[in-house]
Amino acid sequence: MLKSKSVILLLALSFIYVIGHAQSTSEADKIKGEWYTEDNKSTVKIFRAKNGNYYGKITWLKTPNEEDGTPKVDDENPDPSKRSEPIIGLLILKKFDYRGDGSYKGGTIYDPDNGKTYNCIMTLKSDNNLDIRGYVGISLLGRTTAWVRK
Repeated sequence: MLKSKSVILLLALSFIYVIGHAQSTSEADKIKGEWYTEDNKSTVKIFRAKNGNYYGKITWLKTPNEEDGTPKVDDENPDPSKRSEPIIGLLILKKFDYRGDGSYKGGTIYDPDNGKTYNCIMTLKSDNNLDIRGYVGISLLGRTTAWVRK
């Protein structure tokens, strides 16, 4: 009798865990999709990788080419071997994990305009509004931009 109660309890706890995990995953996945960056200069597609972290890559540029007609490249990258990589397709958001309440932390954002990588916090303000805060050291020393869902 005691053994069957233990099995039932174990099954019930497993069910609760699976349901809770599925709900938290779907809540975390609300960030997935395409976002217009500040001033609609580009779009970034945010996705969840197999490791469970969130990443984002540039999928569109308002001005995709240089004056001579060649595609814009990551010419400010501190790594000379990456300076010929196209901006479209560039991974700029890396390794974010969901912390609850619309908060994504632990990741970085790369700025192809200056070739610098910053610590970053993303906060989903609503289904269509995302705050991106890049900073050096502590988050008080940073800048926030607002992105809007495409």
